[in-house]
Parts: sequence; C-alpha cells; structure tokens
Amino acid sequence: MASIERAPISGAYRVVWRWHFYAGLLVLPFLMLLALTGGIYLFQPEIDDALQRPVAAVNPASTQASPDAWLASVKAARPGTVINLLRPAREDRAVRFTVRSPDGEERFVFVDPHNARVTGVTPAGGVTEIVKQIHSLAIVGPWANLLIEIVAGWAIILVATGIFLWWPRRRDGGVLTVKARVGRPFWRDLHAVTGLYAGGIIAFLAITGMPWSAVWGEQVMGAVKNTAWGRPPAPVAGAWQTAHHDDTPAGAGWTLEGVNLHARPHAPADLTAALAVVDARALARPYILSIPSDPNATWTATAQVMRVQDTRTLYVRPDGLVAADIGYEQFGPAAKAIEWGIATHQGTQYGQINRILMLLGCIAVWVLAISGLVMWWRRRPKGRVGAPTAPPGPRVRAAVLGIVIPFCILYPLTGLSLLVALLLDQAVRAAMRLKPAAS
Repeated sequence: MASIERAPISGAYRVVWRWHFYAGLLVLPFLMLLALTGGIYLFQPEIDDALQRPVAAVNPASTQASPDAWLASVKAARPGTVINLLRPAREDRAVRFTVRSPDGEERFVFVDPHNARVTGVTPAGGVTEIVKQIHSLAIVGPWANLLIEIVAGWAIILVATGIFLWWPRRRDGGVLTVKARVGRPFWRDLHAVTGLYAGGIIAFLAITGMPWSAVWGEQVMGAVKNTAWGRPPAPVAGAWQTAHHDDTPAGAGWTLEGVNLHARPHAPADLTAALAVVDARALARPYILSIPSDPNATWTATAQVMRVQDTRTLYVRPDGLVAADIGYEQFGPAAKAIEWGIATHQGTQYGQINRILMLLGCIAVWVLAISGLVMWWRRRPKGRVGAPTAPPGPRVRAAVLGIVIPFCILYPLTGLSLLVALLLDQAVRAAMRLKPAAS
C-alpha cells in the first residue's frame, strides 16, 4: 500500500515505509501461497464432488441395505480400522467410510447405501486435502503452527503500516481510485488503492486464521475451552476426555475437536443401532459419525454445516443412549466468536457473497505482491536490497514501534521475529556504514 510523495518525505513516513518494505519481503511469498491455496479451498465442496463423482454417484432407490452390511463390504474391500463414515445428504451419493490400514495409510471407501456394494476406493482427502495441508503450511513439518502465527502477525502489520502510508498527505497520486495510467505511478496507485479496499479483508483472514497457531492459538484454546467462555459443561462431571488417535471426532469444529465424552464400559454398539439413534434425533445430513475404538468413548455424530448457528454434535453411548446433544447456542461467547470467524474465513457463513469477498481478498494479496515487486524492481539500486533509508532519532522510530508493538504483544512469535528483524536491520545498516571506508 506504500506510495512515494513528490513533497519531502517525513522521517516517520520513511521509517514506517522501511518496515512496510521489510514486512513484505519477509511474508509475501508465504502470503501468496496462502492466498492461492485458500482461494482454491473456498471451492472445496464443488472440487470434491466433481473429483469423487465417478465413485460417489449411485442410483437412488427406495430401499436401503443394513449399515452393518455396508461395514462388512468395507472391511472386505479394505482391511483395517474403520474410523468414521460420512452420511451424505443426497440419495444419489454413496456413504463414504474412512479406513486406516495397519501401515497407517488412510483410504476412502465408498459404498452404495441401497445395496451395500463398494463403488470405489480413493486416497483419503484427495486433492483438496493436499491443498489444505499446503494452506496450513504443514509441508514445513512441525514448525507449521509457529510459522502461521509469524506470517499472520506480519500480515496484520503490513495492513497497519500500509494504511499509515496510504493516508493522504498533499499527494497527487491515487487515493480512492487509480489515477495514473502508465509507468511506476500506475503500479503505486494500484498498490495503494487495492490495499485500501482489501486491507480489512486481509487482516480479517489473518486474525481468523490464528486459532490453530502455536503460541497464541494454544493459549487462547486452553483459556477458552476450560472456562465458561468456550466448550459447554459436560453432562456428567469430568466426562470430557482428550481423544487420542482413532477416537478423535472428525468434523467437530474448533470448540469440540480433540475431545470425547467418557461413556463407561458397555457392550459395543453396532453401526446399525448407532445410526438409528442419530437419525431418530433428526441430525441434519450430511454428518460424520466417528466410530471409537475405546469402549469408554462415545460414538460422535457431527453435522457438516455451512453456518455456525446450525452446528450440532450428538454423543451416543455404546448402549444406545444419547450422552449429550450439543448445539451452537450452548457454546460460550468466545467459542461462538471464534467459530463464527472460522466459518466466515472459509467463506460459508453468509453464502455466496461471503465466498466472493474472501476470494477477492485472496486475489488482492497477489495484486499487492505483484505491484509491490514491480515498484521495487523499477527503483532498485544496483547491488543493494533497496530498502527505504531510515533516518536516525528516537522520535521517528517511535512511529513504527507505535504501530507494530501492540501486535507483537498480542502475537508473541511475531514479536520475537521482530526482534530478529531489528538485529538484522542494525547489522545491515552497520555494514552499509562501513562499506565506503573499506573502499
């Protein structure tokens, strides 16, 4: 969003511009990757339906085979542990089972619910799962959640410093519209105006992507889920338990993920009985039914919804009784806010307009990145990075610190990365001061 004035540039402007430049240099490659994968993932339902249609499409019929017959077909086609099933909303779609093989590999097994015939086996997740893994930066390994917090924090700093730089100061360039038509002024105006209109969406995407981050996300998750501001109280004292391995409920959302209800040992229920209980409670389809391996855990059925208000999870004991029926209205205020943010982030909360706005935010990231790179390329000095010069003095440094420090306090890893950046900046400036003497 930075632009260059023809009038003399103040020291505060220069130092903010310098840190806007460095923030972009640090996170733009990651932001471009997140924007690309996020934009694709907005269309996950349509992509999955198109790719899975050859094995998921079935002929609708008035009869239905026994769910236990479905399960028998699945085990015959793919030996292993059946983790969960997705019950589709449409009668012309197969039931999708997730099976983990003894070697740990997961597959989707599709079964025609009308005749219990296996219609196909595919890798679990498919293309959109790969896109999701890239979007979460899981490709970098155990550092992914650390990197997410750093990148999201710096993205917010980019927006804040960009607004400071955009603020009109007797400038003849584009403020609300792109006035220039050619050359570097065009790219400057395009950068500034795009940042103005899309900055709020980009900041929103960064903030609502934080619940899974390493430090901030873990701390907030612990505080929210263990108080009245998050997960609703269990129907029986001490009944919430951390779910491990195969017993982690699928599709339960941020508030209820990773936990299950203690059900006490009972004779294991069969799939037919469990689904009968879920359907008797009129849980909206599609829903995912997680099948526990622990006899102390409940079967968990979670509606796969577009709006958070429709969130609903059933916990079914092995003896067929419903241990809990939990909806969005039972969440604490903080959990409601976070769940709403996630649904809006994913473009589902407000229908098609929501998805379009999030997509425009993703496109804007690329417009900002490309226009910023073009501006830098046109003004870059030979043999140097080309960062704007930083005038000395505590007053001008206070300008950027006043913008940056609040975000670094809120997001500790961003603050730590800022300290590293400050040290590198000092090293670069010292090297530049020594360069003339060495020559």
